[in-house]
Amino acid sequence: MSNRSITSFLDTDLYKITMQAAIHENFPNSDVEYKFNNRSFNDKKFSLEAINWLEEQFKLLSTLRFTQNEVDYLKNTVAFLPKNYIDFISNDFKLTPDNEIFLTKTLSSDPSFKGLYDIDIKIKGKWEVTILYEIYILALVSESYFKFVDTDWDYEGQLEQSYNKATTLFQNGIVFSEFGTRRRRDFKTHDIIINGILKARDSNPDKFGTLLLGTSNVLLAKNYNLKPIGTVAHEWFMGIASLKKNYTNSNKIAMEYWISTFGPQNAGLALTDTFGTDIFLKNFEKPLTDYYIGVRQDSGDPKTYTDKISNHYLNKLGYAPYSKSICYSDSLNVEKCIDLNQYCYEKKLKCNFGIGTYFTNDFKTKSSDYKIKSEPLNIVIKIMRIDNEFCIKISDNIGKNMGDENTILKVKKELGYVDNEWVGVSEEHRWKDQ
Repeated sequence: MSNRSITSFLDTDLYKITMQAAIHENFPNSDVEYKFNNRSFNDKKFSLEAINWLEEQFKLLSTLRFTQNEVDYLKNTVAFLPKNYIDFISNDFKLTPDNEIFLTKTLSSDPSFKGLYDIDIKIKGKWEVTILYEIYILALVSESYFKFVDTDWDYEGQLEQSYNKATTLFQNGIVFSEFGTRRRRDFKTHDIIINGILKARDSNPDKFGTLLLGTSNVLLAKNYNLKPIGTVAHEWFMGIASLKKNYTNSNKIAMEYWISTFGPQNAGLALTDTFGTDIFLKNFEKPLTDYYIGVRQDSGDPKTYTDKISNHYLNKLGYAPYSKSICYSDSLNVEKCIDLNQYCYEKKLKCNFGIGTYFTNDFKTKSSDYKIKSEPLNIVIKIMRIDNEFCIKISDNIGKNMGDENTILKVKKELGYVDNEWVGVSEEHRWKDQ
């Protein structure tokens, strides 16, 4: 049996832990189904060797347990996690992938991909258990592709590249977190990238020390004494909207559950685009806006978004300039961060950035002497059903819509939602030119 690639339950993004806690407290009996989507499927296929390795790694997830040391870390570092949740994960919590993960493969009919396969992955089970699979599976799928299919790369220059990117961000006063777990090339890359960022920070700790907020990866936060960063994902809003069958007020209902679970002082950032930001803002009034320190931007045109958020906070609700913030987290690079940082300041909002794939999967091919991009996969896993009800996401960008088409049409009509297609990114080749 090969070595386990995911070695700890903490090798995930913080919001999976916080959402698991909220689900355990509020919806412990709900059953869910998730679906994997390879948005770059037209030119990213998998070999049989990659698929076999992937299936073996899935099985090995059953051997993970929360250690006492890890539980103590969560209790001390994420102190608002409810005691019931801490007890839940401490009591021999485990995954049973043989019963919960379903992988199928289809041989490609395209002669240019002879012998390669498309893969389909579904996850089924209790929401409070299977919620943890998303990050592990995405990271493993990415690793399998670059371990067995696209092998024209190595780690040469990754530390220096990460150091240089972080240094430029710091020199421009950019406040940011590292968000790259789900589409990283592998854990070794992730570890190298964190070391590069820390090397940049520590080159001028007085000036740069406060600019690095932390990392979304809980294990790496623990290993390097960084703050684990993250609040909530679309899944929370999607699941609750379906459970409550109330899309008009679903954002508000989901936020109220969150606050009742963790307390208003731990509300964090509000994610606005599950059913479109325009719809969200109709529900985002005081006192909710007092509790949430700001919002996270994850789809659509970020400048149009900034205009809307600035108008909502400053003009409509009367907040003081620079009292609220935006966290940008959609396909960022250094240049976008610098540009948006200035734009957000002009709109009288604070901002920070969650930078992911640009750090943890930015490689060039060896055969081109490190000149041609070794392009990452654009892969996602989304919740598709909860208690036999469809779950959907309609976003601020039509390219990110997911779910049952009839349900999407019905909800769009109910909400008066207008489709937006932002040409700023191709979903198939999201990081090609970065």
